[in-house]
Amino acid sequence: MNTAHPTLPQQPQVAIIDSNTFAAIGLRSLLKDIMPEITVDCFRSFSELETNDMQLYYHFFVTEHILFTNLQFFRDNKKKTIVLTSTNEPSLVVEKFHSVNVNVSESELVKSLLHLEQSAHAHGNKFPEHTAKEMSKGLSPREIEVLTHIVRGYINKEIADRLCISLSTVITHRKNITEKLKRKSVGALTVYAVMQGYIDIEEIDKLSD
Repeated sequence: MNTAHPTLPQQPQVAIIDSNTFAAIGLRSLLKDIMPEITVDCFRSFSELETNDMQLYYHFFVTEHILFTNLQFFRDNKKKTIVLTSTNEPSLVVEKFHSVNVNVSESELVKSLLHLEQSAHAHGNKFPEHTAKEMSKGLSPREIEVLTHIVRGYINKEIADRLCISLSTVITHRKNITEKLKRKSVGALTVYAVMQGYIDIEEIDKLSD
């Protein structure tokens, strides 16, 4: 295999390799929702993936079956590979890779992806610097305060009371936040807040305990 690494695209590209088209589309929708900056391509088989320049992808999300039948390739790209499992007790082979259990709620899957972002990127391909900069859309200090309260699960009235501002002001801040970040779901806002360092992922874990 040619180990020369081409210049990766500035907009991060992610590949999902899953023969279940509906599952792949669902995961792509979630990934695009929480990480609008990335491009996500879906492939029904490894042979479909091979028709593309595979070295352009920052991450491969792959099912266990496709992993096993193409094990050498994914071993060679271990740092970029994330195995999609349906259990929290993966096989011994899968344990050697980063993995996520997709048979969980959306909020749990978001947390798993956040943990992967913080662990896998420490040893694998990080997203380009300009992507991180684009994620920082210049939120005001008050908008950041509102954002962190949203992520912590407070409703508008509670945020207003805690920050001593009016309910209409909270609503205006939420509108500005979603417009600036182009993220509407709480999951997407959570990813942004953690990746920007506005809230620690350990606090997110405690919120569901």
